[in-house]
Amino acid sequence: MIVHPFPPLYNRDSKVLILGSFPSVRSREAMFFYGHPQNRFWKVIAALFDEPVPQSIPEKKALILDHGLALWDSIASCEIKGSSDASITDAVPTDLSEILENSAVQRIFCNGTRSFEMYRKYQLPRTGIEAVKLPSTSPANAACSLDKLIDAWKVIGLHTGG
Repeated sequence: MIVHPFPPLYNRDSKVLILGSFPSVRSREAMFFYGHPQNRFWKVIAALFDEPVPQSIPEKKALILDHGLALWDSIASCEIKGSSDASITDAVPTDLSEILENSAVQRIFCNGTRSFEMYRKYQLPRTGIEAVKLPSTSPANAACSLDKLIDAWKVIGLHTGG
């Protein structure tokens, strides 16, 4: 059983929460979201707001918070082989109440199917906020090009003023 090793990223001005599933091996090593260099998350978010792709964790935090976003995952602990969402078993959901009570979050977007499924099953009944499933930025979703990801993720900008 692996427990999520780092906290959510948000502030009181965050309007949109982006939920991943569970941190990859590389993210757990970096102790921050989307740490695998082939994950396209940071390229997508930078493109949405016409910003340079952040390289350091402080730059990544600033990109998220400066644009009214929040980051967290739908799974607090689980059994997982490597970084494969398909291998996840015995998943325990995260508690979103801290973020929702201490921010302006009104919209939730899920990065990929596993995050969306977990959210709908365990967190939606508590939050009452419908989530939107977006295509995964993971390198495992190679069928979806960077341009297609950016196009699909543009909906986030509509809810942040970006």
